[in-house]
Amino acid sequence: GMIVLAVYQFVDLTGQQKPNTAFGEISKAVTQGSSNLLIKALKDVGGGKWFRVVERESLQSLLQERKLIRTTRQITQGDKAKPLGPMLYAGAYLTGAITGYDSNILTGGMGARYLGIGASTEYRLDVVTVVLKLINVTSGEVELTAIVEKSIASAGIRGDVFRYLDTATKLLEAEVGAATNEPVGYAVRKAIEKGVVE
Repeated sequence: GMIVLAVYQFVDLTGQQKPNTAFGEISKAVTQGSSNLLIKALKDVGGGKWFRVVERESLQSLLQERKLIRTTRQITQGDKAKPLGPMLYAGAYLTGAITGYDSNILTGGMGARYLGIGASTEYRLDVVTVVLKLINVTSGEVELTAIVEKSIASAGIRGDVFRYLDTATKLLEAEVGAATNEPVGYAVRKAIEKGVVE
């Protein structure tokens, strides 16, 4: 059957702030919601046939809601109240962090050629490092560790359309829509997906 996994803290340990030349900006460079990306990657990998993922990030809310169901059933149905089935538990859980993030502005070279931009046009190279740990719940032992580095080159084509180059695979992708368009977010997502596959 499918492996049941829980995801516990997956955090940004880079401490990097957004680069800014005009004024002091203190927003984080790296997404603070990376555990959601990890969960999505786990659900998507192997065509969704490898892992069942259990919710742990909002466990308090989940338990609260279950308590509410039990109480309500008791009030409305008394002794005939159907018990609530047991929650799914995980045999292993994943935890980890984004441990490195670098961003450089480059011109020319291979990147420019693959991105299809002029040699003098600037593009960004984001390098993200992600560490994933798989922990056995029964023994508490760290069973697997994956350290993944991903380099993503990106160039703005127009407005909020970026072209991305996964330098490892020379794979080109264009993404439309500002929401998915932060190059660092894209790099983090790709690094996490790669880590999950490993």
